[in-house]
Amino acid sequence: MIAVDLAGDTDFAGFRNTARRLAAHGVKPADVVWRTGRETGDLFGSTEALPPPTVAETEVKVPRAFVPLAEAVICHSAPERLSLLYQILYRFRIEPKLLEIASDPDVTAARRMEKAVGRDVHKMHAFVRFRELATPEGPHFIAFFEPEHFIEERASGFFVRRFAPMRWSVLTPRLSLHWDLESLTVGPGARREDAPSEDATEDLWRTYFSHIFNPARLKVKAMTAEMPKKYWRNLPEATVIGDLIAGAEARVAAMIAAAPTAPPAHHERLQARGGDRMAAGIVGPQAIDEIGQTAGIGLAGIRAEADGCRRCALWAGATQTVFGEGPERAEVVFVGEQPGDREDLAGRPFVGPAGQVFDEAIEEAGIDRTLAYVTNAVKHFKNEPRGKRRIHKKPNGAEIEACRWWLAQELTVIKPKLIVGLGGTALQSLLDRPVKITEIRGKFMDFDDGPSVFATVHPSYLLRLPDPEMKARERQRFVDDLKLVAERIRAMG
Repeated sequence: MIAVDLAGDTDFAGFRNTARRLAAHGVKPADVVWRTGRETGDLFGSTEALPPPTVAETEVKVPRAFVPLAEAVICHSAPERLSLLYQILYRFRIEPKLLEIASDPDVTAARRMEKAVGRDVHKMHAFVRFRELATPEGPHFIAFFEPEHFIEERASGFFVRRFAPMRWSVLTPRLSLHWDLESLTVGPGARREDAPSEDATEDLWRTYFSHIFNPARLKVKAMTAEMPKKYWRNLPEATVIGDLIAGAEARVAAMIAAAPTAPPAHHERLQARGGDRMAAGIVGPQAIDEIGQTAGIGLAGIRAEADGCRRCALWAGATQTVFGEGPERAEVVFVGEQPGDREDLAGRPFVGPAGQVFDEAIEEAGIDRTLAYVTNAVKHFKNEPRGKRRIHKKPNGAEIEACRWWLAQELTVIKPKLIVGLGGTALQSLLDRPVKITEIRGKFMDFDDGPSVFATVHPSYLLRLPDPEMKARERQRFVDDLKLVAERIRAMG
């Protein structure tokens, strides 16, 4: 029997080096006992020394995927985790693709431990609550947490990145993490009593939590599954959760019984123009003429109104409203998804990379862009800042619905004979229902009381294709779609 003493519970480097040496010498898993310093006394009888570092047989080749798996599993609190990892490593000698066998008992057990460790890391990130302590050096923020597994060091990077400008400590029964604005150090474990019991901000936090609690969406089992009660004693908001749950039913009843508030004045003006009739869709049996008296103010007037649009929250992250452009009596209207970064800065639709693809494709198809009206289903650029860049985000159903008002106004004034929907968002707005491009692409949808609608992809789809051959093939298909549009335009003339 060979006993291996590691430097600590999560000494991965020590485990890796020793395990590879043992496996290379052919030492069977049953002949190895792994210890992390928690065991006391000689519980295993006489033990043998480790074999020398020279390789007796052939060094074991470890699949690349085993390393992150082992780094996670070694953080599990189960005593058998080290024996399990060595068992898997030893089997690589004759089963190099062992990790690909999902049904293997050893692989299943390791994956289960990996998942449990990941879940525990997530809980630590979510449920650590810092409390401020005044010190001569300035504020020091201290939290106490009790993880199930040995995940403190594994979870520490999140706190370093997120709370880099403040001095903090996370205390756990096993060890403590300390950040001094420059470096992270590890200290001995602590007790709950070593952390402050409360600070001045916790009443404010409980008030905020109580106000954002939505009783109509309460699902107790789901909530306790995501936020188990064992964590509640470290959460300041836990003191109000019981009362919120107990009063949820009464609050829901009160919400239902409450009379609706009066709409703002601008909403009444929009309703007077026919905004309440949007439910029938922009196109279809309900003709676009039903929208209201918009034709009286023309596109210039609508554009001026849209500049101050607050129908949804997208305006807050955009530079400006990007309205459509083109002739007021265009026979064909092209509708895209939303403005991109270039369009948001320029205030004009289809002037960025996707716009260049669009211009080249319609020219090749024989369509004069100057005779068409070009716009988007959503008029503000939805994006997510990442460093110095703004990354495009797809509009959701509520945002599409909010902006259908402006698209309907444009179509009411223009009265086109044909509308080309570029992509799923545009077609969802036009048809008032989610659609699958693959099912309706290249088809004309004719309506008795409104313009025809033609479905194709958005030109940005072509930009996202990684394979050059596929990109060329799909671009030609897009041009072919537009040639069908060109034929319909000539037939309408």
